[in-house]
Amino acid sequence: MYHELRKRGTSAASPAKPVSRAEANDLFADLVSAPAIVLAASGGPDSTALLFLAARWRKARKRGPKLLALTVDHGLRKEAAAEARQVARLARKLGVRHRILRWSGAKPKSGLQEKARLARYRLLAQAAAKAGASHILTAHTLDDQAETVLMRLLRGSGPAGLAGMARQTRLGDLTLTRPFLEIPKARLVATLRKAKIPFIDDPSNRDPRFTRVRMRELMPALVEEGLNAKRLAVLARRLRRAEAALEATVEEAAKLARGDWGASSRMEMAARHFAALPAEVALRLLGRAVTLAGNEGPVELAKLEALHAAMMAKRPKDGRFRRTLAGAMVTLSPDWLLVERAPPRRMP
Repeated sequence: MYHELRKRGTSAASPAKPVSRAEANDLFADLVSAPAIVLAASGGPDSTALLFLAARWRKARKRGPKLLALTVDHGLRKEAAAEARQVARLARKLGVRHRILRWSGAKPKSGLQEKARLARYRLLAQAAAKAGASHILTAHTLDDQAETVLMRLLRGSGPAGLAGMARQTRLGDLTLTRPFLEIPKARLVATLRKAKIPFIDDPSNRDPRFTRVRMRELMPALVEEGLNAKRLAVLARRLRRAEAALEATVEEAAKLARGDWGASSRMEMAARHFAALPAEVALRLLGRAVTLAGNEGPVELAKLEALHAAMMAKRPKDGRFRRTLAGAMVTLSPDWLLVERAPPRRMP
């Protein structure tokens, strides 16, 4: 059912400021030339604000992208179907086309939120492609960014993970855009309050079985120590900048490899050149090579670190060092480092 409109995350002394028309224009400015845009609308406060602000922005323009709001019914709560229909009614009132997508089939018993997230993006991408859309918009906020950084910090992520979510991410042929990443959730709620637009309260957002909910409950204590969402977002932004610099350095290091190994799925580099690389650059270059040569997708950072440490500890003066990882075979001789597809395993 719809949540009663009330102040959340605000105080009487400093109420959150609604998102203005001018501010919304800036948030959506880079989407003006898109042919069509999909809005991920679950009905919660964040996505309801996205639906409302995008509809108001598009209505004020004489030309612009077509809007299509999509609600995914995961089939996990009996109220979900009725809530999806409520979002449809609001979209119709705002002059936006709407469709309900359903995640059908058996549901996993573990990792439910992650599997549901992947299913949601798959369904959104399929529907967006059919609609001729170039962008999918989600309503991730500054608060979501902070929670993401905290969760990845707990998992021991490197700079790429701690860089958090980017405003734009490629999703196949589509662009996933998060226009509210710098906007606190409280401001979106204040926007809905001012416009007298209700939203849906999903009880799973308060279920302590989920990691993100537990991270959310930790935030007030962290704020008391001065670690608020804005500071965590600043950390993510700075790490994203450092990540770009590191990737540029890896691109330069890749030029030391023999031939176009990116195209041939085979890397061959002078052992002395590889040994001279800074550890982080060597790790990333090795990870790229293993991913391209192997057949098991991206390599876990911990496994990659273990491989690199073993290579550096046992650098052969004669003979060779050889290991397989993620379907790739890594060979280090006194003169050369070679990464190539591992031969098929022989059955006993």
